[in-house]
Amino acid sequence: MDSASWRIALGGALIAALATLPGLGAGTLWDNSETTYGEVAREILLSHDWVVMHLNGDPWFVQPPLYFWLAALAAKAFGLTEFALRLPSALATIAAAAVVGYAVAAVSNVRAALFASVVLSTALMQAVIGRLAIMDALLDCAVTVAILAWFAAIGSGSRRAWYAGWAALGLGTLAKGLVAVAVPLLVIGLWAAWQSRDGRRMRAPHLVDWLGGVALFVAIVLPWCSALAHAAGVGALGELAVHYTFGRYVGTIENQSGPFWYYVPVLILGFFPWFAFLVPATLAAWREAPADGEGDLERLALVWMIVPLVFFSLAKTKLPNYLALELPAPAILVALWFDSVVERRDRRAALWWSALVPLTIGLLALAVAVFSRANRLSADVAPLQIDLEALGVVMFVGSAACFGLLRVRSAAWLAPFALGATSIVSMLIVALVAEPAVERFKPIPQLAAIIERERRPGDLVGIQSASGGQGLTFYTRPVVAHLDGPTEVPRSPASDPKRAVCSAARVFIVTKSDWAHPYPTYGRNRRTLARSNNDVLYLYDGPPCT
Repeated sequence: MDSASWRIALGGALIAALATLPGLGAGTLWDNSETTYGEVAREILLSHDWVVMHLNGDPWFVQPPLYFWLAALAAKAFGLTEFALRLPSALATIAAAAVVGYAVAAVSNVRAALFASVVLSTALMQAVIGRLAIMDALLDCAVTVAILAWFAAIGSGSRRAWYAGWAALGLGTLAKGLVAVAVPLLVIGLWAAWQSRDGRRMRAPHLVDWLGGVALFVAIVLPWCSALAHAAGVGALGELAVHYTFGRYVGTIENQSGPFWYYVPVLILGFFPWFAFLVPATLAAWREAPADGEGDLERLALVWMIVPLVFFSLAKTKLPNYLALELPAPAILVALWFDSVVERRDRRAALWWSALVPLTIGLLALAVAVFSRANRLSADVAPLQIDLEALGVVMFVGSAACFGLLRVRSAAWLAPFALGATSIVSMLIVALVAEPAVERFKPIPQLAAIIERERRPGDLVGIQSASGGQGLTFYTRPVVAHLDGPTEVPRSPASDPKRAVCSAARVFIVTKSDWAHPYPTYGRNRRTLARSNNDVLYLYDGPPCT
């Protein structure tokens, strides 16, 4: 079984690679997270400081360093490109698919394990996060390894798996803070309590192993924490751990709030196109969980799916990507359900649920077509409409093929692969066709290219109350001045537009085009170099300020 598990892990990695690597570097970075994190990684190479992260030349104590280290190393190897900055996320997503396949094969069977890798890798949110220059994929992979490793350790007594879980906790903490510790402990703790209540056999780690696991975790996390405290003071650790980690849970950071049910539609959309199967899969797992000597993996997946959903719903700060660390759980549930459908040859219920997928896609495509005609989309948006229609056709055909295969007894096992392949093709359409087409709607990279072409030594670059400030920082050379609007009271001397305009012989400023008039020039010449969407690029030069 161990050899088969490794083969499934390799197969899962290949499936995830197909879903994430093609077109990984297509399109410029998206604001705001991608450009922010990409800039922090770039400034590691500029400052050669691998301890204190910097953004726009200033110390930055918002996220731990693991993603930025990996992105900086990738940029050093492949150049500072979108591909290099997104590569750590893609590799983490590939690793997560391999781990899930290996773990399911070890306790179930090869078919269910391969199904699990397919479902996880082709779920919408999993594929999207694997294509972004953010640290969430690293966190998700670390949480996946920790939960599945501890599940194996408690079930089999494997000390190797036990310590692998603690190592994953350490790396997850370096990726995104203590949430990497909280979620696995809650999931495994509640799962173990459920097992113990029903008298299931478990092999609890000895005290020595607990101490060894904690020591391994500390050995991974402590060196950077100590170096940061030495370089920037203990306050830097406090700002990172208290304000930007604990503070996200008990308070709202950067206006990122939402209602308690915020993550319900996130799960529905994020697990597309597989969500239609999650309902019967969850019901089947709930029926299977009480079975004597069986259902341990179903129990784990149920707890894993519910606990983070409740945990993040109680948090004050909410973002869709927070929920991605639970996606392996519904993937496992759906995989086990599909495996049971094939094994028991009972496909009547599966047909009903699979029919919902093409029906939903057809209704969605109809809604998009009606909206497009009603709003008379311009010629600029027409290519995107064509891409959306192509996506709708591909997804409808693939979901219909899934339904058709389930009707044929000998081919039912191919149904998940048909839907998974359809999802991969859809991702490729988005990455290779749709994403380059939307570049025209990203003003900052276009204006930044003009600035870099025209820029001379000593010129100043600023952005004034327009979105995309970190994008301008990334696509030009830092430092970029972030300025207040023409009618606003300056927050500080650094944000005073008059001071910026008067501080250099030539000043490039990106601002909103609807602020063009009236606007003071302070006695300087002002030329419009370019316009892009609702933004305009000005160049101030000529005589000094009056």
